[in-house]
Amino acid sequence: MTEITRLPGPIMDLWEWQYEGACRDADETLFFHPEGERGSTRRKRAEAAKAICATCKVIRQCLEQSLKIREPYGVWGGLSEDERSTLLASNQVAANGALLAAT
Repeated sequence: MTEITRLPGPIMDLWEWQYEGACRDADETLFFHPEGERGSTRRKRAEAAKAICATCKVIRQCLEQSLKIREPYGVWGGLSEDERSTLLASNQVAANGALLAAT
């Protein structure tokens, strides 16, 4: 389960960017894999979700928010849960979720 203590309070300025997300009108099942989905089916679904992310003007805010709260599921900011885990493990993410320049 997501650790909700890391979520900011209900301050509209922190969340307003979500209204501009390219995914707002998309089928949410595209962004989250069903239980037991594997292999090429999972890869194709994630690629379709990432294609929507690639057109999004708030992709960076989405990715940084997902990294900040360590979102465990779905495609956020153009990255899958595995890709976000790898990025977090590589120490390229600050405590506030901001991406750091690769050294």
